[in-house]
Amino acid sequence: MTYAHFTTACQITNHVTGQVIRFLPSAEDNILEMETTYRPFSQEPPVHYHPFQEEYFQVLSGELTVRLDGEIKTYREGAFIHIKPRVRHSMWNGGLKPAIVSWSVSPGMNTADFLQTMFLLSNEGATNAAGVPALPVMLFLLRKYRKVFCLDKPPAILLQLLYALFMPIFLIQHYPRRFHRPVAAK
Repeated sequence: MTYAHFTTACQITNHVTGQVIRFLPSAEDNILEMETTYRPFSQEPPVHYHPFQEEYFQVLSGELTVRLDGEIKTYREGAFIHIKPRVRHSMWNGGLKPAIVSWSVSPGMNTADFLQTMFLLSNEGATNAAGVPALPVMLFLLRKYRKVFCLDKPPAILLQLLYALFMPIFLIQHYPRRFHRPVAAK
């Protein structure tokens, strides 16, 4: 399992969604520390879960809207949010000003690689207006990063079937090679 340990802060920006993530050095092994900024009135991303990871958030400024197991709450400056493994959630900024959030993922695993890949695809114009890649690419990435990111819907069995059906496209389009290495943060 790969884990990106950052010795200096580095930042990535998703030009489609407006989200900015600053990867921070962590004093603890295998914890991914970040600070993220959501632009005002950002869209709700797909509901998802992390099979083996816990997430910890603290709203540093602005407000963060969170869907947690189907219930929607708004958290303001100073609020802490803890999300356990396999808990379905999504978060966005429904407020008037940017939301800045401290964000930790434990264990970090290859979450940084996943985030960097998604941002790169958005910035290259390979996603829709919500920052979601085309179906074949999304299926491939969901399979590749299945230990750190899973969609709530459609059901996992359907995704596995679609993955099998799209396997020839993945091979023809050289997806295993195209998405082989972690993306360097800029």
